[in-house]
Amino acid sequence: MTIPEQPTIILFDGVCNLCSGVVKFLIARDPHAQFRFAALQSEAAHKACAAVGHELLASGTPSTIVVIDQGRALERSDAALAMARRMPFPWPMFGVFRVLPRGLRDALYRFVARRRYRWFGRSETCMVPTPDLRARFLD
Repeated sequence: MTIPEQPTIILFDGVCNLCSGVVKFLIARDPHAQFRFAALQSEAAHKACAAVGHELLASGTPSTIVVIDQGRALERSDAALAMARRMPFPWPMFGVFRVLPRGLRDALYRFVARRRYRWFGRSETCMVPTPDLRARFLD
């Protein structure tokens, strides 16, 4: 008997339109439902991070996406590359960017993250999944 793999957990800024768009993009390209999602602002996100020994900032605006993959918490460009690696072809090809130094990748990530509300907007409330997608979100 094969033991099923743990799902990859993606913790995102629930009020960021770019982040919510990324979640919708991932859901549309995840036919095996291997991703689970939670807003960084939620209790579920704090519990998921605590389970792997990762501490979220208690206050302020979330500045990064967090991916919990194989028992490790990844942030910034490492998180983005982990998501791409788990997606169907051609998205894993973005792994080629791993050859760039993390400092450079993260600088680009931070550049976009600092401007995401200005460029993509912000919602007053966190994204609410449709009833058929509710099982993909952590409680």
